[in-house]
Amino acid sequence: MDRVSRQSRVAKLPPRERILDAAEELFSREGIRAVGVQAIASRAETTKMALYRHFATKDALVEEWLRIVAADYTAAFDQVEAAHPDEPRAQILGMARFFADGLPEISHRGCPFINSVAELPDRTHPARRLIEAHKAGQVRRLADLCARAGLTDPDEAAAEITFALEGAQVSTQNGSIEHTGERLMRIVKAVLDRHSAPEAAP
Repeated sequence: MDRVSRQSRVAKLPPRERILDAAEELFSREGIRAVGVQAIASRAETTKMALYRHFATKDALVEEWLRIVAADYTAAFDQVEAAHPDEPRAQILGMARFFADGLPEISHRGCPFINSVAELPDRTHPARRLIEAHKAGQVRRLADLCARAGLTDPDEAAAEITFALEGAQVSTQNGSIEHTGERLMRIVKAVLDRHSAPEAAP
C-alpha cells in the first residue's frame, strides 16, 4: 500500500486503532526496543497522553499488538478448516500453504513472533507468555489434525511439521535458503506420507 492511500485509510480510524496500526508498522520495521512511545504517538497523529489513555504502558501496547497478530493466524487456520471440512490432511496442507504464501513478506519484515521473542528475553513478560501460549496452541491444533488424519504418530508428525514451518520462516528471514515456500510444501507432504498408515496413504 502506498503512503498516500495508507494515510487516508488510517486517518479514518479511531485513536486506539490508529495507535495499534502505527505500533504494528514501527515494531515490524524497526523492532520493539528501538521504537519509543513518542514515535508511535507521532506516527498515529496523536499524543503520548492520548496513547497512555488507551494503553497504560508500552508493554501493554506490545502485548495487544501481538494478540492481534496471533488472532490473525488463528483466523487464517479457521478459514482453512472451513474450506476443507472433515479433511484433516487438506487442512494441514492448507496451514502449510498459509505459511508458505507469507514467506515473501517475512523476507522483508521478519516474523513478528520470532523478532519479538528475540527482544523479550524475560519469559515472564506478558507478551512473551502470549507468544508461547499461541505457539503451544498451534502445535496442539496441528497434532489433533494429524491424529484425525490417521497418522501413526501424531505428536511426532506435528513436531516435525512445526520444525519445518518455523525453520522456513527463519531461513527466509536470514536469506540462507532459496525457494523456501516450495521446499516447505514438499517437506510437509513428505512428513504426512511417512507417518501415514499404508491404507491411509494417497
